[in-house]
Amino acid sequence: MEIIEPSVEEMQARLARYRDLKASKQAFVDTRLPEYERDIYNVIGRGVTEDASLAAHITDARYFSITYVGAEPGKGAALHAHETIEVFIPLTGRWAAYWGEAGDKEIAIEPFDVISFPPGVYRGFRNIGDGPAMLMAIIGSKEATEDGGRVAWAPEVLARSHETGLKVNAAGDLEETG
Repeated sequence: MEIIEPSVEEMQARLARYRDLKASKQAFVDTRLPEYERDIYNVIGRGVTEDASLAAHITDARYFSITYVGAEPGKGAALHAHETIEVFIPLTGRWAAYWGEAGDKEIAIEPFDVISFPPGVYRGFRNIGDGPAMLMAIIGSKEATEDGGRVAWAPEVLARSHETGLKVNAAGDLEETG
């Protein structure tokens, strides 16, 4: 391995300050459903975001991505699966990590706890605290960082989201159905 010594300016381009991050309120097909409203911040890499306009703050992901999720109490992400491992780490508040085809299995997690879901498992998360909270999601995989990866949504989630006029097109991006 060649050892390099980046300048301060070069490292500034690899710095994501929270105050500078831009969120998407509609980063996924489920976000129009009230219980799944949340803010998504792409920190490193695009990850599996379905909002084509949500750029990553640090684009050099090299086979992993980091996303911050902000949600009000009772809100989070619907059941979904990936072909990759996905890790959730609460930064603030209390969260429920849930899984299974019916989402009937659940573990409460708190700041700095780490839960890792294997590929092919329907999983979701929900803020179970008393106030707004933040969670970090990490996805590791060459595929997820090179082409944005794809989300497999539980059939009920897709049916409900289509009723709101939102779908995911063949490229994996959100599209209005009119």
